[in-house]
Amino acid sequence: MKFNFFKDYFLLFVGAAIQALCMVVFLVPGQIAAGGVSGTAQIINHYSGLPIGTMILIGNIPLFIVGWKFLGGRRFLMRTIFTVVVYSMLLDALTPFFPKEGLTHDPFLNALYGGIIGGIGVGLVMRAQGTSGGTDILARFFFRRYAIPVSQSYMMTDAVIALTAGLVFSWQLALYSVVSLYVGGLAAELTMEGSSVVRAATIITDKPQEVAQKIMSDLQRGVTSWQGTGMYSGNAKQILLCVISRSEVSQVKAIVHEADPNAFVVIGQVNEVLGEGFKPLKEK
Repeated sequence: MKFNFFKDYFLLFVGAAIQALCMVVFLVPGQIAAGGVSGTAQIINHYSGLPIGTMILIGNIPLFIVGWKFLGGRRFLMRTIFTVVVYSMLLDALTPFFPKEGLTHDPFLNALYGGIIGGIGVGLVMRAQGTSGGTDILARFFFRRYAIPVSQSYMMTDAVIALTAGLVFSWQLALYSVVSLYVGGLAAELTMEGSSVVRAATIITDKPQEVAQKIMSDLQRGVTSWQGTGMYSGNAKQILLCVISRSEVSQVKAIVHEADPNAFVVIGQVNEVLGEGFKPLKEK
């Protein structure tokens, strides 16, 4: 338990540091607006010159109160507060050590690398069961209180930030901000879930024993079977389910074709598999 605790807080710190570095090096110099409170702080900074990190921390305080009162979960909130404090402090602390113009004047490179690197930071934070505050807390509140889907909340808040960024910076940079937000979402998801995307093969066959035995002996993969009925023919069918790696897809196809050329096979992408032969199922 202690190891998991320190591991999670280490990931929270690293994720917050990466996000702060991303803001200082790419997003702020390139005037690429981030989403949520960070993007709002960028816009206010453009007019007032107030430190972005300080404004992010201040802007999250009322959201902390909302999270504490309506979302509950002291553990969740403490991790979020830790992440936001580290992120805000590092952002202001790192700013004097980097050139104001950033590494490049190319807005596409700022949007691309800002999205990827920032998304990695967000993914590490989410992997450690925390959030970066801001929109995350607001989206969860709207979902709990008004049943508004989280994805819609993100779209609404980010659309408002992108629209405001277009009025403040330029519409071209606002479009680059949308690109950065999209790329960042993909990077965060990949970082949080990992790259070990596997496949699930559903096989409807008249020769279940031959197919299952071949998969278990050749690939060393478990197979689950259950009974089904073809609604058109009314015939009983045996259905097999097998989770395999990406590289084993062609082997499964060959095995099924050899045992039962008339079988019906559906192969789909699976984001995560927990249990024997894959990642262990742990209580988080």
